[in-house]
Amino acid sequence: MKKRIFLATLILLLFPALGTAQSAFNGTWKFKLDNAQFAKKPEVYLLRNGTYACKTCVPPITVKADGRDHAVTGHPYFDSMAVKVVDDHTIEQTNKKNGKVVGRSRTSVSGDGNTSNFEFSDSSATNADPVTGKGEQTRVSKGRAGSHAISGSWRTTKFENISDNGLLVTYKVDGNELDMTTPTGQSYAAKLDGTDAPYKGDPGTTSVSVKRISDNVVQETGKRNGKVSYVNTMSIAPDGKTMTVDVNDKLHGTTSKFTAEKQ
Repeated sequence: MKKRIFLATLILLLFPALGTAQSAFNGTWKFKLDNAQFAKKPEVYLLRNGTYACKTCVPPITVKADGRDHAVTGHPYFDSMAVKVVDDHTIEQTNKKNGKVVGRSRTSVSGDGNTSNFEFSDSSATNADPVTGKGEQTRVSKGRAGSHAISGSWRTTKFENISDNGLLVTYKVDGNELDMTTPTGQSYAAKLDGTDAPYKGDPGTTSVSVKRISDNVVQETGKRNGKVSYVNTMSIAPDGKTMTVDVNDKLHGTTSKFTAEKQ
């Protein structure tokens, strides 16, 4: 879930220019990873007695860790999950939707148990090539006695080698309308007056609204079936080259911050 949550926040941007013939924000932006501030709230997992549980997933997930597909409900990006125990420090996870693989990951815990490294391929919200990459988590607390090394609380500290299709976003301001597109197929055309507009290409976001706070700050609110799932505040630097995005993930109760550079 950490991969999905990260990948979902990367594409939820916009910029504040309004009513100009040629906005300084028109064009393509690329997220940076070296200065990202990830959520401080840890993710909690338990793998014990042949059962895997993601306690902080929304809704929580519990499946047998036998390498077979098991149905899960309430998640827009996948409807089944398979968890395979490779050894006492490594697991592999495969997510599917309608029988099609939409995500794979492999997570390994270090010998001292304090760090986990993961690699992933995610196509749960793309109509093109999967988004790929890897990352690192730091242990916050240990799991139950007798549980797998993956168990416990973990905080994401690093993402790296993310494929460009997961980092790029393109915007165009046309009068009072903002158009957004990504290489993975997400898009919207929203009025800059706070009214809802359809959000296309992302199963987890069905509508979006955009409101200008000031000349260089815009607030974007995403909804899933009418319920607010995130509120992002976007601020553009005076030189027009950098955008800061403060992400308030209402679904998971976390905050994070990212920056993007104009290409």
